[in-house]
Amino acid sequence: MFTFTYFYLFLLVFIRMTSFFVTAPVFSSRGVPTSYKLGFAFFISLVILPVIKVNVNDLTIDGTYLFYLFREILVGLALGWLAQLLFMSVQVAGSLIDMQIGFAIANVIDPQTGIQSPIMGNFKYMFAILLLLALDGHHLFIDGIVSSYYKIPIGMDWISQLDHESIIRFGIDIFQSMFIIAFKMAAPIVGTVFLSDMALGIVSRTVPQFNIFVVGLPIKIIVTFLMMIVIAPGFIYILKQLFAETFISMKQLLDLMGS
Repeated sequence: MFTFTYFYLFLLVFIRMTSFFVTAPVFSSRGVPTSYKLGFAFFISLVILPVIKVNVNDLTIDGTYLFYLFREILVGLALGWLAQLLFMSVQVAGSLIDMQIGFAIANVIDPQTGIQSPIMGNFKYMFAILLLLALDGHHLFIDGIVSSYYKIPIGMDWISQLDHESIIRFGIDIFQSMFIIAFKMAAPIVGTVFLSDMALGIVSRTVPQFNIFVVGLPIKIIVTFLMMIVIAPGFIYILKQLFAETFISMKQLLDLMGS
C-alpha cells in the first residue's frame, strides 16, 4: 500500500543515487544527458528500495528530513568524488608526459568534464574509460553505491560517529595512491624522452651544424608514441590496478563512514 512515508523514503534513496551518478567516472560525463542520469538513478532506486536497510520509521517533511537529505547527498558525492579523484591520476600522468614532449602549451577540451586538459592526459583518460567499460567496471560502481545502503542505512547518523583522524589519514592515502599510480604510468615515457634529450644534447655539442630545435620536437614525439606502443600491456596492467584501488577505496570509505 502506498504511503507518503514510502515516498519520502524513496526520495532519500534517489538523492544519494543521483549525487553519485553526477560525480562518478563514466556516469558524470557531459556526453551522458542529464535525463539519462536521472532516469538511471530513478529506476535503480526503485529496484533496490524494497530490500535496503532503513533506520527510520515515520518520515515527514520537516527539519529532520532535510538533514536526512543533506546526509544522503554527502554520501553520494563522497563516493563519486573518491572514484573521480583516483581516475584523475591518468590526467596527472598525461600532464607529466606533455611537459616532456612539448605538448603542455596545447590543451584540448575534455568531453568528460568540459574543461581544458593535456592532450596525452585526455587520450589516456579516454583509453582508461574504454577499458573500464570493456571490463564491466561500471557494474562495480553501481554495486558500490548499492552496497552503501547496507553499510550506511537510510537515517543513520554517521556524521556524529565519524572518526575525523581516520578520514584525514584516508584522504592522505588516496592522494598518495593517485600520485604513485600517475608516476607509474608516466615514468617509462618520461624516462625515455629524458634519455632522448640527453642524446640530442650530445649530438648538438659534437655536431654544431645539427639544428637541434628543428628535429628535436618531432623526434621526441615519435619516441613517445613508439614507447606507448611498447608499454601498452604494462599500461593496461596499471589501469587494472587503478580500477582495483578505486573499488577497494570505495569500500574502505564506506567502512569508515559506517563504523
